[in-house]
Amino acid sequence: MGVPQLPLALHYPRDQRLESFIGAPDGALAQLHAIAVGASHDWVYLEGAAGTGKTHQALAMCSSAEQAGRLPTYVPLASVVGRVRVALEGLEQRELVALDGLDAVAGNREDEIALFDFHNRARAAEVTVLYTAQKSPGELGLMLPDLRSRLGQCVRVLLQPLDEEGRAAVLRERALRRGLAIDEAAIEWLLSHTGRELGGLITLLDWLDRESLAAKRRITVPFLRQVLEEGRPRY
Repeated sequence: MGVPQLPLALHYPRDQRLESFIGAPDGALAQLHAIAVGASHDWVYLEGAAGTGKTHQALAMCSSAEQAGRLPTYVPLASVVGRVRVALEGLEQRELVALDGLDAVAGNREDEIALFDFHNRARAAEVTVLYTAQKSPGELGLMLPDLRSRLGQCVRVLLQPLDEEGRAAVLRERALRRGLAIDEAAIEWLLSHTGRELGGLITLLDWLDRESLAAKRRITVPFLRQVLEEGRPRY
């Protein structure tokens, strides 16, 4: 049964790199980079509410590992609910495994047993594992106390939601990396007139990028008003 994985750096989104992440706790990016490239053997439990950048960090660590000549694998757990054992089979042969979204499988006893078994195999094989979740191990609703205990032994990195200034900085950075011409007034307008959830804002910015290319216009407030009145994407 196929398992969604991104084993090649070529497949990692360009905007999802450790150096492009905004709002990480002090020292966290250096710590995560050291773990990704094998300079540290710590395991990581990355915690934060939806939209705080957990998937960004997971993919970024895989990219950093790949660039360092290591063998990473990224597994979005929401896509393998009910078949985690199959998804994790043989991954102790990798060097870094990012298991994104523990929330999706918490409470599924068979999936939890599969995670617990993989955790122990990975430890024995000296594989580095990164977990992400919206809540702490004690708040996930896990059925297996032993799995909860193992997760609690990981280095915990807590991501906080960005304030408006932080969200604006993310939009500026993403626009710069894409070579996208966007007025500062347009960024302020987006933040005050559209949804504030960061993932939705990024999706909207990507759509606006395509619209501006098609119209051969920079993104200004008048342009925003025009294209959003004509119809905006679902996100």
